[in-house]
Amino acid sequence: MIKKMKTSVKRWKIRTKLSILMLAAAIASLSLFWGIWSNMGNVWDFLCRFPSITWDKNALIEELEANAKYYDVPDREENKEAQAEFKSFFAPKDEYTGLYVYEIGGEGLFRAGAYPEITGRMVYGSLLDAGYKISSGEIENLDERPMEFRNGKYSVMIYSYHAMKIVYPYLLFSVLISVGAFLTINLFFINRRMKDVLCLKDEVLRMASGNLKHPVPDCGEDEIGILAEELDKLRTALDENIRQEEESRKANQDLITAISHDLRTPLTILNGYLEVLQLKKIPKSMEEEYLARCLQKTSDIKEMTDKMFEYALVFEETEAVNIEKVPVQDLLEILQENLDFLRLAGFEAEVNIEESQGFIKGDVVILKRIFNNLFSNILKYGDKKNPVRLTFKTEKQQLKTTLINTVKKELNETDSNRIGLKSVEKMVEIHGGELYVLSEADIYTTQVSIPKGA
Repeated sequence: MIKKMKTSVKRWKIRTKLSILMLAAAIASLSLFWGIWSNMGNVWDFLCRFPSITWDKNALIEELEANAKYYDVPDREENKEAQAEFKSFFAPKDEYTGLYVYEIGGEGLFRAGAYPEITGRMVYGSLLDAGYKISSGEIENLDERPMEFRNGKYSVMIYSYHAMKIVYPYLLFSVLISVGAFLTINLFFINRRMKDVLCLKDEVLRMASGNLKHPVPDCGEDEIGILAEELDKLRTALDENIRQEEESRKANQDLITAISHDLRTPLTILNGYLEVLQLKKIPKSMEEEYLARCLQKTSDIKEMTDKMFEYALVFEETEAVNIEKVPVQDLLEILQENLDFLRLAGFEAEVNIEESQGFIKGDVVILKRIFNNLFSNILKYGDKKNPVRLTFKTEKQQLKTTLINTVKKELNETDSNRIGLKSVEKMVEIHGGELYVLSEADIYTTQVSIPKGA
């Protein structure tokens, strides 16, 4: 189950992963902030050990209690003169401390007081108010003490805002830690994906420099992983294409070398015969023989060049074709022309042609080459003692042309590189068709199947 979940997560898109990660990071950061902030009281208790941070509340209370017996608490808040005389009672407090005197019992009326000076400053007053809300009142420390004054016993309320000193620094610290955690989590993910991107960049540069042997590393199953996979497929395809191109180039060079060597001999002999005939230094009775030898050498040269062209067709990557609508009647005329030539060469033919209308999509020139090649093989290897059977019919929207002939016994075991058939097969494939070849004993069967146009 866990393995399936990991596989599923790997297939998520980058933006999905990043969105979920940002949400999780935000939750984690807020939890961290809340954990740090909720411990502000503990931090304040720790800092209270340092005199420069906190204040000595007990010393202040002792001093106030000692001074109280020398003061009369004003009988009411509106008594300005009494308030002025009582003001010096509040002198021991600092700017973060507020002192308020209330009567004990009865209605607990307010008699006198001194606000913390810090609240009188505009900026600090606003910060104090905001800090009070942020800290849920934790920055306020309250203590109530009954004290004996000259004119009676009263309650003194002591408000301390010394914790205000750390609220904003602590808030800033908490925010920075939380934001830092949020950014760290997200940057860690982004950094990992950027490493994969930089790795792909290095692989592209390596491929551009010609090194196609180094595999592209696996980068997961997200967009970057798909890009890495397709880049590796491209690398493999390029490497294979270059290898095939090198093999093809070498094969072509070998072919040209072999053909050049093979052509040199008959051309030299042919040139010699023609020079002898031109000089007229042979008897008339020998001229016919020399002319026959010349024709034989031209036939040899033609056969060699035909093989070269067939080879070029098989190994050439592309060939210019002119696909157009070709009437079926034109195809039948091509077959009839080759049959006539076959009969002139001394072959008998049994023909079974099924009338068909419509057209095929193809190149007339290439269609002629297909059947010229097949009939040429019959002329070269066929046995004239047995008839050649030709069948033409339409079957499941396929025009099927079948040729069956007997092979000469002396040629039945002759090896062939089958380049001619390869060229025919490629030309048939250009037309979306198929070539079937069957050889049983001395019977040779070829069938060309080409789809009929709609």
